Amino acid sequence: MARGFESKSVEQQQQDAEERRSAAKRVRLSKDQVESDRKREGLQLQRTRILREIESATTPRHRDTLKGGLKYLEQQLKALGWKP
Repeated sequence: MARGFESKSVEQQQQDAEERRSAAKRVRLSKDQVESDRKREGLQLQRTRILREIESATTPRHRDTLKGGLKYLEQQLKALGWKP
């Protein structure tokens, strides 16, 4: 019975150490990097939404408009270092 508790303690200590390491990595990001990451993630979400809308678009005009928006988003993403 004591061994079970001991192994859980060791496992918990390892998890705690991993959490501290990952937290230290997150702290190292500058405000500019965090803002850039948020902007990139938002643009990627918009890109995914537009790709889905293109698939379901029924009129050519709407599809063309969406493709123009997609092109713009991809330009913005490339400016932030995104690689398709």
